Amino acid sequence: MATTDLKLDEPGSLPRPGPLGRIARIAFGTLCLSQVYGLIQVAEHLIGADGHIRSVVWNAILIGLFLISYVVNIGFSRAWRKWPAIISAAAFVAIAGISYIAAGKVETVLLAQMVWLWALYLFTHLGSAFVIAAIIGTPGCEMRAFHDLYSRITGTPTKEHYCPIGPLHPIDQWEARRART
Repeated sequence: MATTDLKLDEPGSLPRPGPLGRIARIAFGTLCLSQVYGLIQVAEHLIGADGHIRSVVWNAILIGLFLISYVVNIGFSRAWRKWPAIISAAAFVAIAGISYIAAGKVETVLLAQMVWLWALYLFTHLGSAFVIAAIIGTPGCEMRAFHDLYSRITGTPTKEHYCPIGPLHPIDQWEARRART
């Protein structure tokens, strides 16, 4: 079962991704960065002509709330468990409540801007990490790609983290087993 617990492994303990792992990381990075592109496209008009927040903004919420704790915990080496998701959801609810009290509706520019900024950060961070991980062959979780890049530039060892969700860890393990045979 996937957990947001921070379990850092010693440098060199996880296999580097092979060709399939790198292709998967590029694919996921492309998906994340396409979401960023969609968000940028609607930046000037977050509220549609029908008065509702554009779907590209809303689409980011569910997957984003699921991913934010992994991005923050693994990416910033923090052991905050589910708190990033809880705080994000609470902030959205608070802004929605303020919007309803002030404007009589939940879908306001204030809520749209908050969700847009949050999603823009999340998917830019995640998409960039996937692409860097694919290019430099970061072992384990793509959220350690920035740490791995820093380690390669400075020579300072950095800890690794396996991918707790998705297919990357099984792909990396499979490719490592095939390389040994």
